[in-house]
Amino acid sequence: MKHKRGFNPLERMAAHRKAMVRNMMTSLFNKERIKTTKAKALEVRRFAEKLITRAKVDSVHNRRIVSGRLYSEEITAKLFTNIAPRMKGRNGGYTRIIKLGKRYGDAAEIVILELIDYKLKDDKNSTEAGAKKKRGVKNVKSA
Repeated sequence: MKHKRGFNPLERMAAHRKAMVRNMMTSLFNKERIKTTKAKALEVRRFAEKLITRAKVDSVHNRRIVSGRLYSEEITAKLFTNIAPRMKGRNGGYTRIIKLGKRYGDAAEIVILELIDYKLKDDKNSTEAGAKKKRGVKNVKSA
C-alpha cells in the first residue's frame, strides 16, 4: 500500500531527483514557463511554491536558503526582485498546470507549468512580419 507517501520518487535515485527538481525550478523561474510531464510538474510545483513564499520576505536568511536550492545566483536575484513582488497579494497558488495531451512515444501526460501571472510576450519581429504580409496582400489585391 502507498499510504502516507511523502513525495513521488519519479523512479530516480535521491541525488538525481534532487538535481532534476533544482534544474527545473531554475528553468521555471528563468523562463516563467516550462513544458514537462505531469508527474514532474506536480513534484516541481511543491518546491517552487515554497521558494516563492520564502522570497516574499527579503532577508539574508531567506536569500541563503533559496540560493541553496537553486543553481544560479542571477535567478535567485530575479526571484527576490521580480517574481516575489508580483505575488505579494497572493497567499499561495503561484503556479498553474495546463494539460497538453499525451506524448507520442510513451503516452506520458505532457503539461505546461507556468507562473500564474505569465503573459505571452509579443515578439517585435513577428508583429512586423505580420504587418508586412498584410501590406503585401493589400498591394496584390489593389493591382
